Amino acid sequence: MPPPDRHLVRRGTAAQRTLVKLPNGTTFGGDAVVLCAGPCSVESGEQIETTAAAVAAAGASVLRGGAFKPRTSPYAFQGLGRNGLSLLRSAADRHRMGVVTEVLDPRDVEMVAGFADMLQIGTRNMQNFALLREAAMAGKPILLKRGFAATVDEWLMAAEYILIAGNPNVVLCERGVRSFDSTTRNLLDVSVVPLLHEMTHLPVMVDPSHGTGVARLVEPMSLAAVAAGADAVMVEVHPDPAHAASDGPQSLTPEQFASLSRKLAEVASAIGRRVPELGIAV
Repeated sequence: MPPPDRHLVRRGTAAQRTLVKLPNGTTFGGDAVVLCAGPCSVESGEQIETTAAAVAAAGASVLRGGAFKPRTSPYAFQGLGRNGLSLLRSAADRHRMGVVTEVLDPRDVEMVAGFADMLQIGTRNMQNFALLREAAMAGKPILLKRGFAATVDEWLMAAEYILIAGNPNVVLCERGVRSFDSTTRNLLDVSVVPLLHEMTHLPVMVDPSHGTGVARLVEPMSLAAVAAGADAVMVEVHPDPAHAASDGPQSLTPEQFASLSRKLAEVASAIGRRVPELGIAV
């Protein structure tokens, strides 16, 4: 296949910014700043229901949660699989939320797409080209996380694989890159938000939970992301972070998320945007 004169992800190839819509009415890339929240892993029906109720009440319109977990150690919790997907979908439906969850294997795309409104391609799979193609053809919006050692151009070319497969509904998610400093889990590149808005027509999300790995840093980095122009923020929330099966140290409690949501609405309002579920607008 010969390359096009202009790559499809580039800003000049689209007449306007791409709007990525979910069935529950959530729109990425518009005036509203979308809040995605939920636990790193779906652990039980009670856990995901408690979390969904809390984050929905605080303004989140998309429920995140892992049913298939790519863990560094093969002995770590790997997720509940199909049962986790079912629990996630049920909790989201009760609170009129969309569902975003990660798919790891091309063979699982059809199954995961049967439960999710948006398929997440995680940092370890950003350049898994077979998975990118298969996910693109499922017909669901794709959340494409930046690889932890990926340049911006590599990230955009991964998105290009999805677009040339016929799926224009891609949201780019900055989740931090590896650095030499172990004080934080990753180095969250907030400057990439306005940069991407110059380079591409695709919406941009920021994940400060993985970007920092430290719960107390999630709020200031979320506020910075929205101030920088992020179209969405993804935050890990757990009813009992100290006993979470995965990523407890970077998870907010429901109360902390509610406080964050109110502050995000204020920042969004200050820059001419809004958090629609809270009804705050300029």
